[in-house]
Amino acid sequence: MINKDLKRSILNILTTAVVLTGMPACADLDLPSDGRLTIETVFSEYYRVRNYHDRCRDYIITPGFNNGGALLASYSDEAHDAADGVSSSPNNWYNNRTSVFSNPVGDVWQHYFEGIRKCNSFLTYINDPEIFTAAIEADELSGWIGEVYTLRGFYYLQLIKRYGGVPIMDKPYEIGYDFTQDRRASFEECVDFIMASCDSALALPISSRSTVGFRWDLSDNENGTITRAFAWAVKSQAALYAASPLWYASGSKYDWNKALEITKEALDECYAHGFRLFNITPSSDIARSAYDYYCCVVTSDASRAVDKETIYGAGSRSNVWINAGTPVTEGQNAAGAGPSQELVDSYEMQSTGVPPILGYADADHLIPIYNPLATDYDPANPYEGRDPRFYASIYYNNSDRALLGKNDTLGKITMGYRTPPSPGDNPSRCTVTVNADGSITATSTGADAYYYFTNIGKPIVKAVKRVVSFDYQCDGNVWDAEFFFCVRGGPEGGRSTGQNMTIVKTEPGEWIHFEHEIGGNVDGDYGFGNADMTVAGSEPVEQHFLRFDFVNNQIGVTLTIKSPMIVSYTPPPPIVSVETFVGGNCGISDRVTDTRYTRTGYYLRKFNNYKSAVGVSVDPIIRLYRMGELYLNFAEAAYNAGSPSTVVPAKVAGGLSLSAIDAVDSLRLRAQMPKLPAGLSKSDFEARYRNERRVELAFEEHRFFDVRRWKILSQTDNFVTGMKITKNSSNTFDYTRIKLKERGTNTDKYLMFPIMQSEVLKMQEYTGESWQNPGWN
Repeated sequence: MINKDLKRSILNILTTAVVLTGMPACADLDLPSDGRLTIETVFSEYYRVRNYHDRCRDYIITPGFNNGGALLASYSDEAHDAADGVSSSPNNWYNNRTSVFSNPVGDVWQHYFEGIRKCNSFLTYINDPEIFTAAIEADELSGWIGEVYTLRGFYYLQLIKRYGGVPIMDKPYEIGYDFTQDRRASFEECVDFIMASCDSALALPISSRSTVGFRWDLSDNENGTITRAFAWAVKSQAALYAASPLWYASGSKYDWNKALEITKEALDECYAHGFRLFNITPSSDIARSAYDYYCCVVTSDASRAVDKETIYGAGSRSNVWINAGTPVTEGQNAAGAGPSQELVDSYEMQSTGVPPILGYADADHLIPIYNPLATDYDPANPYEGRDPRFYASIYYNNSDRALLGKNDTLGKITMGYRTPPSPGDNPSRCTVTVNADGSITATSTGADAYYYFTNIGKPIVKAVKRVVSFDYQCDGNVWDAEFFFCVRGGPEGGRSTGQNMTIVKTEPGEWIHFEHEIGGNVDGDYGFGNADMTVAGSEPVEQHFLRFDFVNNQIGVTLTIKSPMIVSYTPPPPIVSVETFVGGNCGISDRVTDTRYTRTGYYLRKFNNYKSAVGVSVDPIIRLYRMGELYLNFAEAAYNAGSPSTVVPAKVAGGLSLSAIDAVDSLRLRAQMPKLPAGLSKSDFEARYRNERRVELAFEEHRFFDVRRWKILSQTDNFVTGMKITKNSSNTFDYTRIKLKERGTNTDKYLMFPIMQSEVLKMQEYTGESWQNPGWN
């Protein structure tokens, strides 16, 4: 709740003069001499109204380093922050310094209420004919109104997730408002208001024009615009939270059946309007899997031409590489949120589809209980064969910082068989056939057989690597083959690479790729392929050509070559491994002030594009809402309302008929994981579902709230563990689980944020009641 003085201050600003930013040129503003505008002036002109609407979006906080400078994962059992030993918000959290005077995670009470006030003001003034006099086309105005209704619902959802029920404000406060009548609404009442706000937006008619109105579809230059899908995502999450153990009150309308109704309709509406799980398979030099591609590379496009999963992905790049990166990355400032061993243990085995660790035999989580069904798990090689989402999310010992990139090709010269223009060009002691596909088949018929390729036709581009390249099939071994560089007018016969090439016998149908470096020959031998070094009197560079020699009396060997060419390229940089073992280049650190090295033995890979470094920040945005969450929200409501296998029909045309297990399997199949086994009991499915949600949505600011609404915080968040790895002389590794500092942040009072004491005292003075959350008095 905003205090009385602040409310009156805001009210005075709104009713007398509003200072706006982001306007057109000052000449259009007709500003009073004190630089302020009356509210009537603001709502009398198109651009001013539009900018007031735009400012209503300014209170969206997207996932990232917005929680005391750290990821929210650092305050949950997902991770332990490397800033634990220095003055920092994570350090304060781990030392139980949260209070009614300071919240290390960040107090957002006033921030979101300011956003709500902004939305209420817009909605009030836009419906007041004495204030709103601007000429704005009806469909466009309808779109703005829909966005603002949705934003108001979203801001309330962010408040109640953290604080529980809060006061409901649906209009700006008037002068003389009686604050003694304010009260904290219940969680259910707040969810009612959230649903009503979103429903008001969704009830607006869809314009027949695709570029205006409250819409499903956007163009790429409209990133950040609030859509109908956003409104459904807010409803889905609000319903799920309301039905969860922490917030459900006996008799509330928001039981699991109601949550199922809303989450299913949200999923169906989005699916029917073209939203899908991202499932584009990338090339191996871009990402390891579709999930990896989506989380670590793809930048959301508002038009959904490529990314059909993201519902809202506007904001700044995450810059994980700087603030939660690896020390081998140039420009990294901090290791940040180091993934916990508990999170690592939650990633299942890919081949068997079962978790390798079932729990812990001790209170400190140092003795894992191995799953006998995980026959593909090896404790001495613990990172092999895991869920592909593990490799997309976590850097572990000896994992590659980058992927093997492709060559940067700077020049390519395609060659063919040189049809003899004169007797001197005839192949020697071999028969040559040019096949229909352009490949060249040559059979040696005598010692020192050779034939010529066509003219290169242009200079050879200088590069780090210059090679002769082709694919071949051969029915025998060719030892000590060589190329000759031929220039008419140059040395007789040309210059040899030296008899240093080997072509091996291939299996039937097998093709082998061949490359031979020629850079030294090009630079050192009379300028082959180099116009300014051609021997005086010889033909121009375009007439230079290559000769292939079998050499060594290899008679009767048949060699077929296809795609012969000279390629100039820069090879990709060598891959650097992330060495988290003690003493490695990213080794686990016991030095409490060394914030660049992990405390857990792991680094965050999710949202960290391996190409990011100084001057090249290409980390993607961490999405606020995406289709994957809607599948999971529905699955949770569905199994709680019925059973894991109960099929729920589509709510709208073009929707989905699926069960809770079907929804979870959709995500698992995208991740290249086996389906869940049929016939799981409700309790067994719940365990698998919660693990699936933990893995799929890791580091997306869900786990922090999930363990609270499920009321399992006491089991999860007192401490986390890591893995200390030592390297032996035999290049093998020893793995030792370690327990990190106990935090004391798993007691019931941490289920909700404290309300700052200054706010509590003021509202207690007005209402006679303490609004403080349990345990924070």
